[in-house]
Order: sequence, then structure tokens, then C-alpha cells
Amino acid sequence: MLDEIPGLRVRRFAPLADYTRFGIGGPADVLVETGSESAMTEALRALRAAGAPYAVIGGGTNLIVADAGFRGTVLRYTSEQIAVEGGTLRADAGAVLDTVVNFAISRGLAGIETLAGIPGSLGGAVHGNAGAYGHAIAERIRTVRFIDGGEVRTIGREGCGFTYRDSVFKRRGEWIVLAAEFDLTPANPDELSRTAADIVETRNRKFPPTMKCAGSIFKNLLLAELAPCVAAQVPESKVREGKVAAAFFLEQAGAKGRSRGAIRVTDYHANLIYNDGGGTAADLVALIAELKERVRARFGLELEEEVQYLG
Repeated sequence: MLDEIPGLRVRRFAPLADYTRFGIGGPADVLVETGSESAMTEALRALRAAGAPYAVIGGGTNLIVADAGFRGTVLRYTSEQIAVEGGTLRADAGAVLDTVVNFAISRGLAGIETLAGIPGSLGGAVHGNAGAYGHAIAERIRTVRFIDGGEVRTIGREGCGFTYRDSVFKRRGEWIVLAAEFDLTPANPDELSRTAADIVETRNRKFPPTMKCAGSIFKNLLLAELAPCVAAQVPESKVREGKVAAAFFLEQAGAKGRSRGAIRVTDYHANLIYNDGGGTAADLVALIAELKERVRARFGLELEEEVQYLG
């Protein structure tokens, strides 16, 4: 079926660990990669018509793949073109997010420089409304081009349903991001570069590029949504822009230094879990569950993962 569609690279029993930052996960029955929008659309139509199980992944930054892998087809859209016209930047979903950020900076366009250093693809960043340091990618989105399961469509920012680390694309799995346009503002490239460099330096101290991790595992929490008895336990110094870091609750619950096999929580950041080498998805999932239970028992809170699961 898929072998007959021009423009697809089809592999059998491809190890998905190679496509995740954790470096964990078994094989997909079939891995399909393409930089062709039409081929990607046709592949999705064929899989849906056949009722075949499938999943779409990006850069694998926030992905936990089961040790047994995925019994079905995994698709990756790899087109990484970036272009700019006036103050509008357009980038395809397969582009590395940091490359898009640097492209904008080099052309003196401000608005996404605070996303510098965030790993993963642009499509994944739009899908999860990636952000850092008080800003998120949604702020500068003008339009998103996507496959709605069978047809290619374009919608404006208002239709994307962006909320904190969430979007309509995350809630509707059949909506696959193909590209995004951004409204950016002219600025001094040197100033933008300095801002980005400072952010990358800070990020690399916390999340070293060689560390097999997904960055923060759990979403931060909105202070206004906490029960009064829980909010009263949060020091004012731990509230930033109306949010309380999940790391605060995890630290109070004794998360730092916890481990399962080769999967560990760092000693310096309670919301950072990494694969110390040879870790398994089973141990990773078990450690995440343990941390959630510790916070639930201590505060009555239900932490929500930023990571996605496959298989």
C-alpha cells in the first residue's frame, strides 16, 4: 500500500529509540518518512481508509516509546524549508525549532528568540505550544497549515486553540502540522543574538544537550487553579507570571535523586528525569507514576505530563 506512493521512504522494524531524545523504545512495524506534503497526505488517507494503526512523530523530544515499540505505522514529515517575506516567516514542520529561531534572529526579526535552545521540530513545538521564559510559540503564530486527516487546510491563530502547552492539534490527533507562519517584528540582530545566547547558556546548564531527557516532564501549575489549602503552601517567591513550577511540588515530595534502574531524577532539578544509559521505557513510566503519586499524597494534586506516550 505505502510502497506504491511516490515520495515515501519506507522502512520495516525501524528502532524508534533512534528518534527520541530519551534514546528509549522498541521498533515500529513500519516507519515512513517524507518531505512531500502530497505524499504525506496520500499516506494518511491510505492508512485511514485501511483502518490501519498509525502515529505521527516529530523530533521525539517529548516522546516516550514503549519497549515493545509500536505495532503499526509511524510517519515523520521531514520538510524543513524556511523563508521570510517582510515580517512574515514561514517554516515547514520538519525544520528544527532552533534553526527557525536562528533564521529569524539573523534577519533581525524578533518574537521567537526566547525559544532558543528548545530541542525538537517546529511541528512538535506548534503541536505542544512550546515555550520558555514567559513566552510561548503561539504568541507569534499567524497561520498553521495542516492535514485534518485527509485534506490540507490552513487556519489562523484563533482556530488553533492554544493554551498552556496545548493546542487543537494535540487534542485532535488526526490534525497533523505541516507548516506555520509567524508575525515577527524588526529588531537589532545583535541584541536578539545576545538574548538568545543568554537563554541557551541558562538552558544548557539545566538541560545539557547530551543528556537523554525530555526537559521538564510535568507541566507547571496555574496558581489560580490550585485549591486554597495548596496555594497557601506556595511561597510568593515560587510564583512567576501566575504559575507555580511543578518542580516545587516535586521537591517537597522528595523527588530529587529518585531512580528506577538507569532512569533518574537529577539531584538539582526535581522535574528533570533522564536516561543514565541503558534505561527502559518501563522504568521511565514507573518513575513518572511514582512521582505523581508522591505529589498526589503530599498535596492532593494531579500533575500532568508534558511528554507523550507511544505504544
